[in-house]
Amino acid sequence: MSAPPPVPAGTPETTGNGDTARAALEALRSEIAKAVVGQDPAVTGLVVALLCRGHVLLEGVPGVAKTLLVRALAASLELDTKRVQFTPDLMPSDVTGSLVYDARTAEFSFQPGPVFTNLLLADEINRTPPKTQSSLLEAMEERQVTVDGTPRQLPDPFLVAATQNPVEYEGTYPLPEAQLDRFLLKLTVPLPSREDEIDVLIRHSGGFDPRDLKSAGIRPVAGAADLDAARDAVARTKVSPEIAGYVVDICRATRESPSLALGVSPRGATALLSTARAWAWLTGRDYVIPDDVKALALPTLRHRIQLRPEAEMEGVTPDSVITSVLAHVPVPR
Repeated sequence: MSAPPPVPAGTPETTGNGDTARAALEALRSEIAKAVVGQDPAVTGLVVALLCRGHVLLEGVPGVAKTLLVRALAASLELDTKRVQFTPDLMPSDVTGSLVYDARTAEFSFQPGPVFTNLLLADEINRTPPKTQSSLLEAMEERQVTVDGTPRQLPDPFLVAATQNPVEYEGTYPLPEAQLDRFLLKLTVPLPSREDEIDVLIRHSGGFDPRDLKSAGIRPVAGAADLDAARDAVARTKVSPEIAGYVVDICRATRESPSLALGVSPRGATALLSTARAWAWLTGRDYVIPDDVKALALPTLRHRIQLRPEAEMEGVTPDSVITSVLAHVPVPR
């Protein structure tokens, strides 16, 4: 997945609001680039997740700007944001909130947790036990949390951006399959190229402070109204029966792969169609083509499949399985 090209001249768009929203989201990507170098696919993935009302799991080794990426996104949006550093002693109520006794009124009142925000950064989510990890399940799926039997709605928009380290296993707790499936995208944040790393060092030597994004010139360029208009435009993006069949064929092929113990579920197929529609709209079209599906297949599906132990021992990876499936499933004409 790469950055979408500029909108072609004369591209049909159903409303002017869609053009304005697309321009705002393009500006959003440019603002993030002021702080984060060489991570365009991850930036674009976050934008796709915003359009699809989905959540994102960012995976990469320490020091590749995972947290900075989400902080820069928050600084570029006129949205409320909160951060939770996940630790082994974090309790579910530390995320969702709890009832607090008020001695003045002799009553219990609800104290909202950090999950009551538009953009929640769940830093190092795999460092907390499954009990606390699962406290996010209801929030991610239902956009609400239930405390003492009372459901409480979360703000809209609501996005969880979680980070995890793929190489450090001591003191970590792998995410349950049920929770992994709630993430719309799993984005890998790789080490930068030599040129990008030089750029990072030059920026730092020039006074860039990742703890002070305002000094980098990042400002809010998009808000809730832009997201609403963009989501409306994405919802109008056309999907032909042939494209829907292509998505289903890809997902069914994973269930038949000899390298996999678990293939993509129907929820995964729905997610792939949603992200493909968002990608199509970002590239300036009001209809989905097979290339849109291919572009989003890896980040949408890689965390929804499970390798067989023998395949893993042979060096097979989720990405290689999905790439093989894409190469063998017939593309509609």
